Amino acid sequence: MSEVMTEDGKITIPEPIRQHLGLQPGSKIDFRQLQSGEVVLVANEPKSESFFAKFLGHAGPGMSTDEVMAMTRGED
Repeated sequence: MSEVMTEDGKITIPEPIRQHLGLQPGSKIDFRQLQSGEVVLVANEPKSESFFAKFLGHAGPGMSTDEVMAMTRGED
């Protein structure tokens, strides 16, 4: 991927990279220079969870399959 830097030094981080790093508007980013001379982009905060992972385990145990089947059949 190749991007063009603006006159004031800004670049656009491609969407696949933003998603991979979990970057959102306002995210903090570090630029690190390796001994080889390469520069890497590092997210300065933990990678965010997926939308659904945030809710995992919050609903409680719920009803068993037998209880749901009895309820849908109108059984006591």
